[in-house]
Amino acid sequence: MSVAEPLPTTDDLFDLTGKVAIVTGSTRGIGLAIAQQFAKRGAKVVISSRKIDSCEAARDGIESEGGEALAVACNISDKAQLQALVDATLAKWGRIDVLVCNAAVNPHFGPLSSLSDEAYDKTMNSNVRSNVWLANMALPHIAKNGGGAAIIISSIASVMGTKMLGVYALSKAADSQLARNLAVEWGPKNIRVNAIAPGIIKTYFARALYEDPATEKAVTRYYPIGRLGHVDDVSGIAVMLASRAGAFITGQTIVVDGGTTISGFE
Repeated sequence: MSVAEPLPTTDDLFDLTGKVAIVTGSTRGIGLAIAQQFAKRGAKVVISSRKIDSCEAARDGIESEGGEALAVACNISDKAQLQALVDATLAKWGRIDVLVCNAAVNPHFGPLSSLSDEAYDKTMNSNVRSNVWLANMALPHIAKNGGGAAIIISSIASVMGTKMLGVYALSKAADSQLARNLAVEWGPKNIRVNAIAPGIIKTYFARALYEDPATEKAVTRYYPIGRLGHVDDVSGIAVMLASRAGAFITGQTIVVDGGTTISGFE
């Protein structure tokens, strides 16, 4: 009879002490909240977005709270800049344990029938191809340390039909599938890969849906929980997936939407 493998024990299932995490698009919104919550739990975080001044401001904020952070400017659509992001992380801390692919674009709001080739390419390249690139760059280093986690920020648009977010939804559905594929590919190296699919979260990205009180009220009626989401509604799930608390979860898309996808819109 085989002996069951003993489970690791810890006082805090959500502890990230000593872990190094890259978070793209982490100077505001969901990405910043994830980086902040990682740092509060002991992780060293790499702040990244296109503008170095924004990266440095986010880094300074984390350091002012006692956390450790590195600021690296990176345009996710540029493969060389993604490699430089990985290289800077390794040069600073010598390892990578967690990857969060959060940065994304949505240049086209409208039906697929009015979608230009340029908008299609920009959306799919930024939201999907860049994640493939970055995963292929970072996951081998996570494997060298005995494993870790990767998280891709998807969207509830990936599981719903939509008239106005067609190409964005298409890219986010691809991201959920990418998480499944990577989970299978890298599972033998003890790397867990999952996606998070938020509903409407009160960020700059979604401001058009809540800045006007009437619009917010109209949208909120589809949310059984009675409100739109906050960034820490998502960052808490990211902490779970990156930590021991999520050690047996992989290849999943976790919907964080206040119930809107199951509400029946009544």
